[in-house]
Amino acid sequence: MKKNYIINYITAVATIFLSGCTADLVEPEINFEPPKYVEQMPSREDETSYVSTGSIFGQGDAPLFSDHKAMHVHDIVKVIISETAQSSNKSAKQLSEADNNVLGGGVFSAAGDNPAVNSYVGRLNGLTNVGFKSQSTSSYKGQGSLTKDAKFTTIISARIVKVLSNGNYFIEGRREILVDNQKQIMQISGVIRPYDIDQTNTINSNQISDAKILYKSEGDVDRATKQGWGSRIVQAIWPF
Repeated sequence: MKKNYIINYITAVATIFLSGCTADLVEPEINFEPPKYVEQMPSREDETSYVSTGSIFGQGDAPLFSDHKAMHVHDIVKVIISETAQSSNKSAKQLSEADNNVLGGGVFSAAGDNPAVNSYVGRLNGLTNVGFKSQSTSSYKGQGSLTKDAKFTTIISARIVKVLSNGNYFIEGRREILVDNQKQIMQISGVIRPYDIDQTNTINSNQISDAKILYKSEGDVDRATKQGWGSRIVQAIWPF
């Protein structure tokens, strides 16, 4: 019974310890699942287009005079990804504290001139007049700064996955490029308004709501620049 308790205790402690260590070992990733409101909002029903019977310009799926912007599910829209991140942060903190305590014992005095009493009082003062003195000083000074300047620009085609009941589109696109065993992956998703699509069937990434953008590379270069899992484990559990 006691042995099983010890084993369960060690297992629980090891699980908590390893879970805390592996928290720093998980690679960052983006979940491209649609937002909840996209799944909850029903799709717009296809409306029947009423055209004049004798017209020669408005017949069929691709009439002569029509808007070439993406309007239906599976239509393609071109997305220009142009993201710039600039930030600068600087902070400084300084703390100091000094304590000085002095504590002295009580002193007795004799009221009369009796030598015996005075001698006794003197011995008593030698026992009670004990002083205590303490002094401590602590200080802390810290300073940090952070400057970030990143820019990413590319073009990717996305597909309309769902037309929401309010007319907005949920789009999703992915592009993979493999050159010399080096793979580049670009992925994007989000909600756009049809009014923001220009005449060239293009939209900017800053006009996408709930935008999720991923850009990563896989291959020899990525493996060469990534720290090994053994070193990451040591750094995750090393307390100093």
